[in-house]
Amino acid sequence: MIIRSAEFVKSSAAAGQFPPPDMPEYAFTGRSNVGKSSLINMLTGYKRLAKTSSTPGKTKLVNHFLINDHWYLADLPGYGYARTSRSERKGFGRLIESYLRVRENLLSMFVLVDSRHEPQVSDLAFINSLGYNGVPFAIVFTKSDKLSPALLQRNVADYLKRLEQEWETPPPWFCASVTDRRGREEILGYIEKANIKFTANGN
Repeated sequence: MIIRSAEFVKSSAAAGQFPPPDMPEYAFTGRSNVGKSSLINMLTGYKRLAKTSSTPGKTKLVNHFLINDHWYLADLPGYGYARTSRSERKGFGRLIESYLRVRENLLSMFVLVDSRHEPQVSDLAFINSLGYNGVPFAIVFTKSDKLSPALLQRNVADYLKRLEQEWETPPPWFCASVTDRRGREEILGYIEKANIKFTANGN
């Protein structure tokens, strides 16, 4: 997929503020220090599309971007960041829950996890909640350039093995790196195929 345009649409603090669900949509979320904004910028080729910061947890709204005038990219708040207050974390959770409840045009949620770490409780809980609620999703293992190929393969295998405790079939997954643009073509290709299927079904 060639990204020809990426345009900020709006930021929303509640479900009633989201854009109309009239195009295919893909959402990105993960723990607050996983590199979500940088990954979005790498995928789109626009270095300042999503705001990055040295302080994790800056995304507090749902930010919608229109890509190629054809599909939405939704940047969701991160979760699990200890320095946010309990009330803020609950607020982020409610916002994500309301998002999932009303976005009937959501074709996939991309859950970002840090490839360097073992499965985190908050990641597993979020992934399982998506499955229980029938939300389509894929996992993106970020910062994969920080590991040797052998260690990356082992960490991914360990993660998928942990998921086997709850899942008969593992979800789609990708290894990504902002540094060497690893995973960009694979993720965009996955989105492109979903868009084609969406259109073929008469949507």
